[in-house]
Amino acid sequence: MKVLKFKALTLLALFIGTTSVIAQKAETPNQNYDLGSSINEMSLTVGGVLVVATNEGLVGIRPTESQPVFKFNNFGKLKPEETDFVPNSPYIIVSQGVGSKFAGIAKTKRAVIDYMTGKVIFNSDTDNWNQVFTINVVLPQNKLIISGIQKEGDKFEKSTPKVAVYDLATSKIDYSFFLDKPGRVGIAKDLSITGTPLLLKNMLILPTAQGLIAKSHTGEDIWTNKIKGINWMVADATEKEIYGFETTSNGKNTRIHKIGDNGAELWKDDRKVQGNISNFQILPQGLAVVSDKSDGGSSSVFAAKNESEIAFLSAASGEDLWDKAPKTKGYVQHFYVQDDGILFGIQQGGINKISFDGNTLFKKPLKTGENILVMAESPQGLIYITSEDANIVDLKTGDQVWNKPLKYKNSVAVASTYDSAKNRYLIAADDTVYAIDADSGDVSELAKVKFDEKEAANAMEMRNGNIFMASSQNMMMLGDNGDQKYHGYFKSPGQSGFMKALGGVVAVAATGLSMAHAAQAGMNKTGFGSSNDLRNYNDYGKENQRAADMFASIGDASFTMMSKRFKATAATENAQFILTKLDDGVGLVKVNKDTGKVDKEIVLKDKKPEYQVDDVAGVLYYKANDKTIYAYDLNN
Repeated sequence: MKVLKFKALTLLALFIGTTSVIAQKAETPNQNYDLGSSINEMSLTVGGVLVVATNEGLVGIRPTESQPVFKFNNFGKLKPEETDFVPNSPYIIVSQGVGSKFAGIAKTKRAVIDYMTGKVIFNSDTDNWNQVFTINVVLPQNKLIISGIQKEGDKFEKSTPKVAVYDLATSKIDYSFFLDKPGRVGIAKDLSITGTPLLLKNMLILPTAQGLIAKSHTGEDIWTNKIKGINWMVADATEKEIYGFETTSNGKNTRIHKIGDNGAELWKDDRKVQGNISNFQILPQGLAVVSDKSDGGSSSVFAAKNESEIAFLSAASGEDLWDKAPKTKGYVQHFYVQDDGILFGIQQGGINKISFDGNTLFKKPLKTGENILVMAESPQGLIYITSEDANIVDLKTGDQVWNKPLKYKNSVAVASTYDSAKNRYLIAADDTVYAIDADSGDVSELAKVKFDEKEAANAMEMRNGNIFMASSQNMMMLGDNGDQKYHGYFKSPGQSGFMKALGGVVAVAATGLSMAHAAQAGMNKTGFGSSNDLRNYNDYGKENQRAADMFASIGDASFTMMSKRFKATAATENAQFILTKLDDGVGLVKVNKDTGKVDKEIVLKDKKPEYQVDDVAGVLYYKANDKTIYAYDLNN
């Protein structure tokens, strides 16, 4: 079941004796949900509701309630690709029979569910839509934009493409309009929506196959232009300048267009960049653009290199402001905008900084190991940690603060933390804990660490002056001098015993909430703030508060519930949940981080359990049989 390693045998005996008394077996679930239909997938949402896909549809479970939050069986059994969890929101978009043209296709069905309240906000069947071609949730405005064919009006209206904007908070339609004049005589125009609409304070801009269409918030025409095939758009802070992004027909390049709020093209020519744009930010000095090129698997000498390009364009003309773009020789993994320029890190290794006028700010590109796990500000400078090395460098010059980088063997996992009491950084890599003096950069080996099953520590934190480390099956506490306080090892039940992969239906539900990529954040104005700001090293781990503030800013009841969830103390703050092989079978243990003691055991009696753990609320969801979900409270 469990191996505890101590230097003193007397302590070992005392520890095991205490553990066996305190550990609580809890095989009776706190909640039992008989869903009445075969279970196919389980997805834990960011809002803490477990969404279960069955042969009849979707079911939502909240552990504080004995009955499901909702049951959605309107469309019957759903394939994984027919269920889309909208990131950073309480919404699920359900789609069936999706087509791509306005005519000659099977009927499409669409629905939007608020899984926090269980309310079906939109259902194409009950809302009288015969076809729904596109559907977009717009945040933080909390709107739903759909395009399709509605089953109401005269015979011409029933066959004319239409757009409707719904308020997600009230489930009521704000306004709707036709994309073409019903009954218009002449050759039919393809007015299909080609990308994500852009909702601004004074207008809605739709990208279509005929060009951009701007409508007022009551559906009246404002302007049109002939820029076709736009995939996504972003506006500047004033909303007077809009940038549209068009992926070329071969998918290898992107064209950038600039449009005024009156629909006029503001650049003489559009700007073409190689590859697909992965980062875009509007700055006072110009436009920062990162695009990723791929050879597509080609071995031709003329094929594109697999690397990123960084460009800085004039907002006025679209011309490149840099005479020579910085070489990347790999994909940009980190991209940060600072007062004096742009700082970037490459996945294949290397960090550099360039001013807004194109001059290199570092004396020379900084060589690093591959896979930059951390780039963050510290009082001493920029700290970086890769899979192979770590160092602090001067953010202005790139000079090393530490005399030489800390180097270690390429590790599958690297953990780190800052010990404020001793003003030192601690890094666990290659079975060693290194202590680095924050001021001098002096490095010492604090401890040798051996985790069972050849695991490496992937979590590290300071707890009451001690150093806590953990991996999937191991937990360890060291004193501030490196002496081992305890080592808890919990044998894995075998690779086949781990949670079934949730192919297709996926939702992020960890304690940390990743912010959208900058380019993605620009789409649909879904960004809650720039992700291109370099964080302070000691600010890592505050994702829960950032998520709570983000959700609270929207104000809707469901977002308020999500905000409260992330303001609460996470269940994993003082405990770790581990799936292991127990005496009575495979089960989950709750282990106290400070003592290493098992506070709770839940025997699942299943060699291959399918389960989900909510790390925030402290709940275990377990598929007891084909039709039943058990929920266990892990907090008590």
